Amino acid sequence: MNDVRNDFPQLMRKINGKRLVYLDSTATSLKPRQVIAKEQEYYTTYCANVFRGIYTTSEEATAAFEQARTRVAHFIGASSSEEVVFTRNTTESINVVMNALSRTNLHGTEFVTTIMEHHSNFVPWQQLALGFGVPFRIWNIDAAGGLNIKDIEKLVTKKTKLLAVAAVSNVLGTINPVRHISHIVKRINPNCLVLVDAAQAVPHMKINVADWGADIVAFSSHKMLGPTGVGVLWARRALLEEFAPYQYGGEMIKEVHVDRTVFAGPPHKFEAGTPHIAGVIGLGAAVDYLQALGMDAIRKHEIEITRYALKALINLKGITIYGPSDAEDRGGVIAFTMKGAHAHDIAQLLDEDNVCIRAGHHCAMPLHEYLHISATARASFYVYTTKEDVDALILGLEKIRKIFA
Repeated sequence: MNDVRNDFPQLMRKINGKRLVYLDSTATSLKPRQVIAKEQEYYTTYCANVFRGIYTTSEEATAAFEQARTRVAHFIGASSSEEVVFTRNTTESINVVMNALSRTNLHGTEFVTTIMEHHSNFVPWQQLALGFGVPFRIWNIDAAGGLNIKDIEKLVTKKTKLLAVAAVSNVLGTINPVRHISHIVKRINPNCLVLVDAAQAVPHMKINVADWGADIVAFSSHKMLGPTGVGVLWARRALLEEFAPYQYGGEMIKEVHVDRTVFAGPPHKFEAGTPHIAGVIGLGAAVDYLQALGMDAIRKHEIEITRYALKALINLKGITIYGPSDAEDRGGVIAFTMKGAHAHDIAQLLDEDNVCIRAGHHCAMPLHEYLHISATARASFYVYTTKEDVDALILGLEKIRKIFA
């Protein structure tokens, strides 16, 4: 663990003489030296635009860019790197799909998503359904924060165009059985698309998109030790061939004439303009780093830290925890409330001791409304989190509880 923490320069920082306790990895992860160095290498050694030059540095940049695509494809179990599209983030990846579907005739269809979704996997489908005047159905959770699989039979019909579901909730931490869900959906309606928001899954556990049986998967670089400004959209090749481009411009075309344009094939059809070259190369380095640690080892570490944190929080008077009670059933994230204290007050007071957590509705307002709460405090963990970090959180919460008591 010390070797891992030494790879993250920000953890070496002290503020007002106190060490940094970073418990907000669900929002964005810290970056290891190896990723930072890879981005710097691009800018200082072979900075050039990709695909366009026939000179050495441009060819080097293009090779590094496409090698990162291949790394990502292998990392998620894609059958081809041509199924991997680079975007700005998970939100844009989902909007690429929403844009493509909006250009088709959706009358007579319906959309299904869950109450636990991040706004980026909720609002697009809500707005698309409203725009076409078709049903928008919500899959609610049970008392333990999970989805009742039997509800699929009531929600998904022969008319359902798409089911959108998070692999892991960014608030509850609930790990949804994506493979099982996909199997049932396809049995009911083989033409229903299954879209998975994997932003909280890909960084933390081993996944295989082929094994999931989903049609579309979206996730972000910045949550998996990579740079900000890079997202990934994976979709079955046949869908990418069928989908209309998201934007028009350079690099996404094969031919342009006065009276017509012939678009490039996937994935470049969806990557108009100059991409975030350094960011994509940095994402490739992040994938290498995660694979070197081993996804099974990462998951094991997070279960251990989450179990330790759950046990400590349960023993704190006035704390209510949301989501599954077993660490093995949830990701490395815990959302909670404290009796008598607002989540923002909790976060602000913890900051006095450099304990960094998130407070608010975490871009999941429908979930908070469903739970009848305005906000939660959220602590989240990753490869660099230690039990000492959790201890610092608990110590801070004890102090806060006494203040508000």
